[in-house]
Amino acid sequence: MKFNNIKLIAIALVSATTIISCSIDDDNEPVETGPDFSGIYAQEDQMGRPAVNTVFVSGSSKNMFNTTIPSQQNTAFQSMFQTNLEGLSPAYTDAGDMNALGQTSAAFTGLLATDVLNVSLDGTTTFFDGTNVLTGRALADDVITVELLLIFGGEDFTENPTLSDDHVDSNDKSFSTSFPYLASPW
Repeated sequence: MKFNNIKLIAIALVSATTIISCSIDDDNEPVETGPDFSGIYAQEDQMGRPAVNTVFVSGSSKNMFNTTIPSQQNTAFQSMFQTNLEGLSPAYTDAGDMNALGQTSAAFTGLLATDVLNVSLDGTTTFFDGTNVLTGRALADDVITVELLLIFGGEDFTENPTLSDDHVDSNDKSFSTSFPYLASPW
């Protein structure tokens, strides 16, 4: 008899909890559909073009560069980029020296100091394909070699040949033919 009373009390408690927690207007409550992005966020790093921040921004200026919005980067950092480029590359030792894009050190660092990855909306998307330059970036683009060529290669990519190529000529695995196109992990 005692056991039956315990069962009845347990059933009554479960029923009462269920009835109390139910509401007629459950269907009108808002439904959380995704992550909550409210709050305060701070940018920690900027890397529009691979290696540009790493190579051209002096160590003491990294935090300031990383938090400067791109539209203000050229004014704030172009002269630092130019000083660092001319210190790195003998291809720019004379004031009239240019890279293969026909840019002087001032013009080239003006382009690089605004650290964004450009995207062509109506043409070829590539970092460099022999004709198109900095119109985006395809997965198979040899970005570091292109940057080395533009930094060290001079007007026709022949200056400083030992500094103008990273000698990594292909990916270690083939890219997928379907989205997201990345190579599968090992």
